[in-house]
Amino acid sequence: MASQVKVQKVATLTGHRDCVYTLERAGETHLFFSAGGDGLVAQWDLNDPENGELIANAEKSVYALRYLPERHLLLIGQNTEGLQVIDLQDKKILKSVALPKVPIFDIVASAVTGKLYVALGNGGICVLNLETFALETIIRKSDQSARCLAINQHTQELAAGYSDNTVRIFDLATMQQKYELKQHTNSVFAMAYSPEGDLLLTGGRDAHLRVWEAKQEYKERGYLIAHMYTINHIAYSPDGRYFATCSMDKSIKIWNAQTFKLLKVIDKVRNASHGTSVNKLFWTAHQNQLVSCSDDRTISVWDINF
Repeated sequence: MASQVKVQKVATLTGHRDCVYTLERAGETHLFFSAGGDGLVAQWDLNDPENGELIANAEKSVYALRYLPERHLLLIGQNTEGLQVIDLQDKKILKSVALPKVPIFDIVASAVTGKLYVALGNGGICVLNLETFALETIIRKSDQSARCLAINQHTQELAAGYSDNTVRIFDLATMQQKYELKQHTNSVFAMAYSPEGDLLLTGGRDAHLRVWEAKQEYKERGYLIAHMYTINHIAYSPDGRYFATCSMDKSIKIWNAQTFKLLKVIDKVRNASHGTSVNKLFWTAHQNQLVSCSDDRTISVWDINF
């Protein structure tokens, strides 16, 4: 079964001086951003992967980036220092937004509500005006970290995963809590809605990948013990037929999005993959390439052929 998927490492990107925590798409499919423990934010070109371009130095660890395509802006979540808004055209700081002095773990944006949602280390979710970046409110349902966010465009809901082992579902416009999912037995670090918005996948420190029926009041469809250790990130393929998970167990796994069958394991032994925790994935339509980043300070680019 596994041999149906061919994986080849096409590049290893180096230059970060500390763990690489996050990856984010850029304006074109062959471009993406990275950031991590060294505070450096870089842009990479998959057509010329050897040469990264320094975009900003946040001077603190960065766990979260968000690209706003309409205005060609990059949002940088600085650890304990709030949000930096970078104008990519002029490569300068457009705005610095003061937020509670705690880590920023995730940032998502909705053009429909005109809001920005920021997950904080104190359990708060900041709601900001997408146009002005003014802080409008902070929703706090837990005193433990809000670690990951996902927007369901079809149902206009925001899912949030917390370190209190809970997934909470909010109405995107009102931020009223609709559901509380408590099946995880440890911190929830990763989540993704399926492209049609009918499923929510969640994962975290319990290494379980849980599948929820988003359009049936988040009834749990089932779960898989997907990794040996923490699931750090979940990313769907551009065509939505597959998804990938990455883990603290140093591996990346490719799954069939319909059957949830494991199709491929990418690891150090078989594929010269990362030597430490794999933190984030970026699956781009550019030659269907999968990009991964790790605590080992490197970024790997994979050709995935089905």
